[in-house]
Amino acid sequence: MIILEPFTPADFAQLIAWVNDERLMKEWSGSMFSFPLSESALTWYLEDANNMSDPNVFIYKAVDSRTGTTVGHISLGGISERDRSGRITRVLVGNTTERRRGVCQGMVKALLRIGFEDLKLHRISLGVYDFNLAAINCYLKAGFKQEGVLRDVVRHDEGYWTLIEMAILEDEWRTLYPAGNPTA
Repeated sequence: MIILEPFTPADFAQLIAWVNDERLMKEWSGSMFSFPLSESALTWYLEDANNMSDPNVFIYKAVDSRTGTTVGHISLGGISERDRSGRITRVLVGNTTERRRGVCQGMVKALLRIGFEDLKLHRISLGVYDFNLAAINCYLKAGFKQEGVLRDVVRHDEGYWTLIEMAILEDEWRTLYPAGNPTA
């Protein structure tokens, strides 16, 4: 099972080690960070994060509860209390040996539980590049629905990347997970 714990400066070295090439940096963060990832950039990233009294962004490390090992990173930002919405950003399954073991689904489901149960959100969205089939499948299995396609939104090398927009609504979440606690 995956549990989410607040991402802190103690986790910086692990994330920096995972984000070890420029393409992965762009896939993971869009244009938020420049390569190579640095501790100063992550310090800025954490400013005003994880504050329940003024929710704007929540940044987590994903921990395998069986081993206590950090296996990923995920954040929920763009939180609008008025619209009761948020956006999942910067999803990363860290160690390549952890991929295809349900870690992504566990992370996403744990974050959806926080969003819908703790923060009382109505809608949670995300964007994923169309070539990232593993992530798309993860999000579909977690209950997301595709809503649209933004063609050629990011330039990389001599080409462009297309973004798929996806979202899940609170009633869809409650239908899939009536107890509010998915097994991850």
